[in-house]
Parts: sequence; structure tokens; C-alpha cells
Amino acid sequence: MFAIIQAAGWPIWPLLLASVIAVALIIERTTALRRHKILPAGVVQGAVAEFKQHGVGDALIAKLENNSPLGRVLAAGLRNANSSREVMKESIEESGRAVAHDLERYLTTLGTIATVAPLMGLFGTVVGMIEIFGASSASGNSPQTLAHGISVALYNTGFGLVVAIPSMIAYRHFRALVDSFLVDMEQESLKLVEMLHGDRS
Repeated sequence: MFAIIQAAGWPIWPLLLASVIAVALIIERTTALRRHKILPAGVVQGAVAEFKQHGVGDALIAKLENNSPLGRVLAAGLRNANSSREVMKESIEESGRAVAHDLERYLTTLGTIATVAPLMGLFGTVVGMIEIFGASSASGNSPQTLAHGISVALYNTGFGLVVAIPSMIAYRHFRALVDSFLVDMEQESLKLVEMLHGDRS
């Protein structure tokens, strides 16, 4: 492996750094974006049952906020449970935007790596070609210089694609997962509104 890095030349180092960051972000997002952490089962029913027994208290709000991202959204709604349906829904939407921002954390970085990695590989290819042509002399190219330039060109292109493809797949997967969570959150929040304010007439 170290021999490959040496053959690829100095342009491979930014790609290696990008690959380490991408792997770390994929692991972090895989751990954080689990359905049971984001949308635990029975939260709405439990919140409504406790609300009907004890009303809105600090203990209930704190319990929901510490429960999950869905709990944070429901807590925002329960704070305005005694207000109109429109005020309650508006508070849920505001909290939902903040939760969406948290769920999308690091995805921009991962998407950027997926987009930039092939360009970084292309940069390495250009550096390799410059080395080949820059070493030309009247007597021609030495085989060692030619081989090194080709190695730099090809290894960087290949490694750029190796970094970009998994990063793009992970980015698209996490984006779809977050969108799915947000839709489910919206549905759960609407259930809370309907339970407290009745069905829309």
C-alpha cells in the first residue's frame, strides 16, 4: 500500500485526507441516523396520555426533548397545546426545521468530497502529465521518469474515483433517509395535533 502511495506522488495526500474524512462521516451518520433513535415507537401516544393525565409540565417537556429528535418536535407542539391549531402547527414546523438541520449535519461535507474527489484525481493526472512532458529532453524521456509520471497520473485518477463513488452513494442514501425521517416526523406531529385539537372540520 505504501509503495502505491509513493508511486502516486504528493497529489495523493489530499485524496487520502478526503478519504479518511469521508469514512469518518459515513460511520458517524450511520450511527446517528438510526430509526429507533430518530423516531422511537409510541412517543406520540405516550405524550398524549401523560398530557391528559397531568397536563403540560416541565417534566414532560424535558422528557420529550431528551427522548429523540421526534420528541423535540412534539415538545414544541405541546408547549402551545392550549393555543390554536395554527399556532401549535407553526411551532412544530419551526422546531422541525431545526431538527432537519441537525439531521443533515455533515451531509454537505460528504457531498462535497464526492464531487471534488474526481477533480482532485484529475489534478493528480495533470501533475503526472506535466512531469512526463517536463522531463523531455533532446535525447528523449528516461524510462524511470516516464514510468513515474504515468504512475502519478493513473493512481490519482483511480483513487479519486475510489473515494468519490462510495461517498456519493452514502450521500444519496443519507439524504433519502433524512427525507424519509422528516416525512414520518410530520405525520407523527399531525397525529399529535389531531389528538389534541380534533380532526379538521
